[in-house]
Amino acid sequence: MLVRKAARAAALALGLLLPLVAVGAPTASATADTKALVRTLYYDTSQAQEFVADWDKAAENWNKSVVNVKLAKKGPGTPTNIRIYADNGWPRAITTSLGNGTVYMGRQAVQQGHYRPRITTHEIGHILGLPDRRTGLCTDLMSGSSAPASCKNDLPNAAERAEVDRKFRGALATADVRAASYASEECFVY
Repeated sequence: MLVRKAARAAALALGLLLPLVAVGAPTASATADTKALVRTLYYDTSQAQEFVADWDKAAENWNKSVVNVKLAKKGPGTPTNIRIYADNGWPRAITTSLGNGTVYMGRQAVQQGHYRPRITTHEIGHILGLPDRRTGLCTDLMSGSSAPASCKNDLPNAAERAEVDRKFRGALATADVRAASYASEECFVY
């Protein structure tokens, strides 16, 4: 009888502890899988003219702000997700799908005193799926030119960061999501 009670107690204890052991801390494999889901977008500054450093700063700003997508400069043999040009017009982004498109650094905004890194980070925001939000607030990166020209904030706010991370989370990180987010090309003007 004593043996039977001891066996039941051991079985009960094992039954209660086993789920705790199975749930445990994430394994190195799970952590590696999460990192594997980060989508890398390659940008080409070969036509960016005098604004190359500003586009590199925009990539740095996004890379330190979000975790599910990273921007890297295009090298030999890598695909181009983001084509970058400079012209005498107004800055703009033409998106073809989430993470893909063409951006222009228009010199008009620069001539009007707008901060170059804010412009470039804003335009990349469109490629990352963010719309213009004409709030007029300097704290909102996607407020674009509705914020004063004196605004020097070139970082996305918490809501903008969260939205980009949400759009690039999980299966969307590796899939071509044209149908999910874009019916056709969209053009956003700073």
